[in-house]
Amino acid sequence: MRKREFALLVAPSMIVMLGLLVIPLYRTMVWSFQQVEYGSPGEFIGLENYTAALTDPRFHRAVLFTIGLTLIVTAALVVLGYIIATLINQLGRWRPVVLGIMLVSYVLPNVVGAAAFSWLFDTNFGGVANYLISSLTGAEILWFTDVWPNRIMIILDTVWHLLPFAMLIILAGLQGVPNEILEAAKIDGVSSLKSHLYVIIPTIRGVLFFVTLISIMDVLRTFDQLIPLAPQAVEIGNESIMLYIYNIAFREGSEQLGLGSAISVLTILLILTMLFPFIRDTFRESKVAR
Repeated sequence: MRKREFALLVAPSMIVMLGLLVIPLYRTMVWSFQQVEYGSPGEFIGLENYTAALTDPRFHRAVLFTIGLTLIVTAALVVLGYIIATLINQLGRWRPVVLGIMLVSYVLPNVVGAAAFSWLFDTNFGGVANYLISSLTGAEILWFTDVWPNRIMIILDTVWHLLPFAMLIILAGLQGVPNEILEAAKIDGVSSLKSHLYVIIPTIRGVLFFVTLISIMDVLRTFDQLIPLAPQAVEIGNESIMLYIYNIAFREGSEQLGLGSAISVLTILLILTMLFPFIRDTFRESKVAR
C-alpha cells in the first residue's frame, strides 16, 4: 500500500480521534489549572484544584470505593468468565441459545439494566431477592441505605452486566487452544484440573490479560448504574470517582468545572497506574513473539 493511500484511509479516523479525544483532553488539562465558571473565561489558579481534590476526604472515599469495586469485580469476571466459558465450550447445538440469553444483560443500556436489577431488592417493585433473603434470614436488609448491603448490590449488578463480555472473549480463546496440546496432556495422564492450570490457562494468558485490562477500565468508569442502585451514594460513602466528578462539576450548584477537570486528570493517572503491569507484560510478550 502506498503512503498516500494509507494516509487517505487513516486520515478520517485520526480527525475523529483528534476531535473527540485529544482536544477535550487538552481542554480538561487546561481547566484543571483554572477556576472556571460557565459562560466566562477561566482564571489561572495554579495547583489549587489539585490541592483541593487531594485533601478532600470525600475524594479519598470515592477513590477507595472505586479501587475496591474494581479489584473485586475484575477478579470475579476473570474467574467466573473462565468457568462459564469452559462449560459453554462443552455444549453442542444449544451453545448459540445459551450465549444469546447470557448476552441480554450486556446489550442492555447500563442504567436500564441497573434499574431493572434494583427491582430485585426493592419491595416497591416486588423485591424477589429481598423477599427470599428476608424469609431465610429473618432480617430486613436495607439495600439502598446501608453501606455494605448497597455495595454488595452494586458488585452483583456490575458483575451481572460485564460477565457476558468476559465470558465471550475467554470462550473465543478456549476455542483457539490446539487440540493436539489437550490430547497430549490427556495421554500423559494429566487430570482435568491440572490440564486447566498448566495447559489451557498458560495458552490463553494473553486473552485473560485482555479481559483484565478491559474489565479494569470499565469498572473504574462506574457511573450511571449508581444512579438507580445508590441514590444515597454520597451520604453512605458509595460514590465512585466518576459520580463524584459529575456531582462536583455539574450537579451540586457550585459547578466547579476546574476542580472536576483536576479530578479527571488524577483519574486518568490512576487508570494508567492500575493498567501499567498488564500493559508492560503485554509489550514483553509481543517482543518475545517477534
